[in-house]
Amino acid sequence: MSSHREAPEISKDPVADSTDVYAFVSPDSPDTVTLIANYVPLQEPAGGPNFYEFGDDVLYAINIDNNGDGHADISYEFRFSTDYQIPTSFLYNDGPIESLGSANWNRRQFFTVSVSDGYSSKTLGSGLACPPCNIGPLSTPDYAGLASSAVHSLGGGISVFAGQRAEAFYVDLGSIFDLGNLRPFEQLHATFGLPSLSAAPGVNSTKFLNVHSIAIQVPISAVTRSGHPTIGVWTTASRQRARIWDAESGQNWDSGPWRQVSRLGNPLFNEVLVPIAKKDLWNSLPPSDDKQFASYVTQPELSSLLPVLYPGVFPNLAALVAAKTARADLEAILLTGIPAGIVSPTFTNYTGPVLADMLRLNTSIKPTAQPNILGVVGGDLAGFPNGRRVIDDVVTIELRALAGLTYSLVDKTYTPDAAAKAVTDGLTNADTGTSPLGTFPYLGTPYDGYHHPDPTPSS
Repeated sequence: MSSHREAPEISKDPVADSTDVYAFVSPDSPDTVTLIANYVPLQEPAGGPNFYEFGDDVLYAINIDNNGDGHADISYEFRFSTDYQIPTSFLYNDGPIESLGSANWNRRQFFTVSVSDGYSSKTLGSGLACPPCNIGPLSTPDYAGLASSAVHSLGGGISVFAGQRAEAFYVDLGSIFDLGNLRPFEQLHATFGLPSLSAAPGVNSTKFLNVHSIAIQVPISAVTRSGHPTIGVWTTASRQRARIWDAESGQNWDSGPWRQVSRLGNPLFNEVLVPIAKKDLWNSLPPSDDKQFASYVTQPELSSLLPVLYPGVFPNLAALVAAKTARADLEAILLTGIPAGIVSPTFTNYTGPVLADMLRLNTSIKPTAQPNILGVVGGDLAGFPNGRRVIDDVVTIELRALAGLTYSLVDKTYTPDAAAKAVTDGLTNADTGTSPLGTFPYLGTPYDGYHHPDPTPSS
């Protein structure tokens, strides 16, 4: 997950932990945009008897800014409720779950979705069923069919889904968080007295894991202003201000106004850029307040560490860091959007001067038939950081940007280091172990616990 466990407090509250947000023009329905928000990170598929689910006490939202002020102009809000069909049983199910109304399925979740413009709210659908978790071949024999029946059409060109999906984000967490050790470059790392290392392929730490996804597909015209095709997107999770534990009934009681406890726009923003002592604060604020975090973008810690961890590998980046050069390229990519003329004469996803961490999507750029997982860095203007598709290699893209590759876009005299053009954690979308669907909700069928960790039968 691109921002799993990214702050001390939210790491203790997985049902409210925003892990990924995706925003892209739907490839099979290019007059619509698909927005996906993931929660509940790092799910081991064999999760019984209490399988994963959304929080009934959490307000989830996918937010859209269409005037560039860093505030939500449109929010799609989701609330969940859980009930029991067999409260005397300890089991999640006591027979095959062959439909969303199966009498064998004990603990079920439903949700309500509404849309708010900040002044009023309209319910788009209620009592919408989530699919169960993917348990195994006996309990969920046709999981793909179950999940398909949980895609709800709300009219007006809107479709919605909420439930378990296969994790599509790929990253070598075990290597990166071991002092920035990128396996393909291990032989170049300053090993601080450790045994010498050799280049190795990346290891996908999220392979064969699941996540819970909220996905909504809406007409582009419903989220953009006339003549302004670019939107900013982020997701949030909120809890009510007060919670009381009633020991007599064994229940929690929540009351008071909603308070934001998690948010996510650009992948890895809070996890990699914001200092650990400010991560919880960042999670509580709207994007419009991100000016106070701008220095961590324009002079990121990881950029200063790369020349130290890899001596002699990034000499030009080291000179940038030593000169305390403000990284205008990173500010554009992450906080304002990219102005016209930077990448190409016509491309832009600039939203204005307000510094705000949002996933910016120019909805006038249609999907390509042959997407490049390196997105804009790879010449594919329909990919990250112009929105984000489920296949995009955001780790490699951001590593190369932090290593100085994109600085030449704003300073033509700068020559990126050769390593900046090649740095990676050694993974591609082929390392996820699953393939995205060709249609909504796009994220693939979740792994079941019976076949995990290797869903391929042994010979």
